[in-house]
Amino acid sequence: MLRWDSYRTVYGAELRAAAREYTDHGWPVVEAVPAGLLLATGTSLDVLEVPAAVGRLVCAQLRAAGMAVPVAATPTGRWWFPVTTGGTLPGALADRADVVLRTAGAVVLAPPSETPDGWVHWRVAPALSGYRPSPVGPIVAAVVAATAEVHEHDRLPVAVAART
Repeated sequence: MLRWDSYRTVYGAELRAAAREYTDHGWPVVEAVPAGLLLATGTSLDVLEVPAAVGRLVCAQLRAAGMAVPVAATPTGRWWFPVTTGGTLPGALADRADVVLRTAGAVVLAPPSETPDGWVHWRVAPALSGYRPSPVGPIVAAVVAATAEVHEHDRLPVAVAART
């Protein structure tokens, strides 16, 4: 039987390995907190964070376009995309509290971090893109389209929404 101390030892090694992997690829690890890793934004990457429903639609659009981009998911229903620095949110997204572009000075909890609600994990691992943050423009455009689709779905009558 696996003892708790053994689990903590293995998990600590996993955190150290992830921190090393991120820093080896130029992703700035601010620090390792007791149950996770914090990545700093603004130098080599920014992070675009969206609700999971929007993230799923964004991934479907990108997959249809043949793009494989890193995507992390949190246990609280948020997904985030590492993107190139220097982007801004257009007006269609700037007023939305549920879409956040984390830029210089922000930190994000990165996989394989543990929270009281569960694990932050990769939906699409960054190794698939060579740890290159996604160009911010196509990701923002996909988020604009996805938020419009989610918004339109929310406005449909219940009987119509159930069929879609």
